[in-house]
Amino acid sequence: KKLFAIDGVELEFEEEAFRAVAKLALEREIGARGLRSILEGIMSAPMYEVPSDPTIEKIIITAGVVNGKEAPTLIHKTPATTEDSAS
Repeated sequence: KKLFAIDGVELEFEEEAFRAVAKLALEREIGARGLRSILEGIMSAPMYEVPSDPTIEKIIITAGVVNGKEAPTLIHKTPATTEDSAS
């Protein structure tokens, strides 16, 4: 979360994502290093994408992301309208 915060991006893990990580760890019979490996696999793409896209403001990790069935949800900043910037 701190690494993403440096770029002004909020990282959110849904509760079910944590459960999916724990389930993978149990299935693989791994410890803390294995947990780190699972999380690095999940976070590698967003970690490379965030610095090159300043419009990303939030990343949401779901159980589907952990299980490799979907990509992380990227929420982008909405561009300021000319009315907002004139205020």
